[in-house]
Amino acid sequence: MTPSRSVALAFARQLGQIAFAGAGGLVFALIGAPAAWVSGPVAAVALLCLMRRSVPVSMPIVDLAMLLGGMSMGAAATPEALSAMGSYPASLALLGLSIVAVIGMTALWLIRMSGWSWTDAVLGATPGALSTVIAVAADRGRNVGVIAVVQSFRLAVLVILLPVAIVLMGNDMEIAPAREVMPPLPFALVIGASAVLGLVLRRINMAAPMLLGATVVSLVSHASGVVHGGLPAPVYTLALVLIGTFVGSRFSTVDRRSLVATLPAALGSLIVSFAVALIFAAASAQVAEVSLAAAVIAFAPGGLEVMAVLALLLGLDPIFVGTHHLARFILIGLFLPLLIGWIEKLSQRQR
Repeated sequence: MTPSRSVALAFARQLGQIAFAGAGGLVFALIGAPAAWVSGPVAAVALLCLMRRSVPVSMPIVDLAMLLGGMSMGAAATPEALSAMGSYPASLALLGLSIVAVIGMTALWLIRMSGWSWTDAVLGATPGALSTVIAVAADRGRNVGVIAVVQSFRLAVLVILLPVAIVLMGNDMEIAPAREVMPPLPFALVIGASAVLGLVLRRINMAAPMLLGATVVSLVSHASGVVHGGLPAPVYTLALVLIGTFVGSRFSTVDRRSLVATLPAALGSLIVSFAVALIFAAASAQVAEVSLAAAVIAFAPGGLEVMAVLALLLGLDPIFVGTHHLARFILIGLFLPLLIGWIEKLSQRQR
């Protein structure tokens, strides 16, 4: 096969997977599922992965999804939301405590009920920051397969079920892009500047660099009044489908036997981690004076990119949610390797 034909085939497979993800979003939208254009693609692509018909999502597609998602979040952030950031320190302190509690309680459950080692249990219990967790697990020679199953299962279930739970809590407004559509020239300038900042953030190993870069550029340009309007509805929907495709594709490395064998551990850890996070979310809602729904999304043990987009979809404060998930990612990135090293040294002493 010639190189050009190989590239064309790979491109066609990428488009086919995105189309299948979009079909999943359409089905979820037709049945009235909340956040349908994210949760539907996640379910559809996860199904492809289990059928061994998925393809890895190319990095340019992931970057495009994060850029568009970040632009939407920045455009949706109001001056009132920004002024409320003064009340975040206490909530962020609660977040730090919640990370310790979630890891401790969930790891204990995995050890007692599933027979995991302390090291594997802590890695499986760590809320969010999947890339960091897998990198540490691989570096330490741990059971990467079962850890990935538990982490991916938790993220996928949260993406699919959290919007339903939020709606049941009384937040039934799924917002669309701003009525005023951003003109083509400002759109091109914002996405270009977002990409440049995203590349800079990636260079310094920042979490979710393209999402963060686009959010910052869009936020500053909208807050200053230089740019007005949001993404066109079709572009906005495409961004959601691409993000859902990316999340669902994380099941590509999981075989069905491993999934079935690890399902009890995955389900139990999800229940324990979310129950603990919910307690701290309720406290945060009181301290930060935000809705319980926003606090639940902010403290949910899921990924930074997806939780921030869910907040936007459900009409919640994307700045509050994004700030908390970014802070958690940084804390985990700094302290998880140290924690795992300490656990392993302690285990060696006890032998």
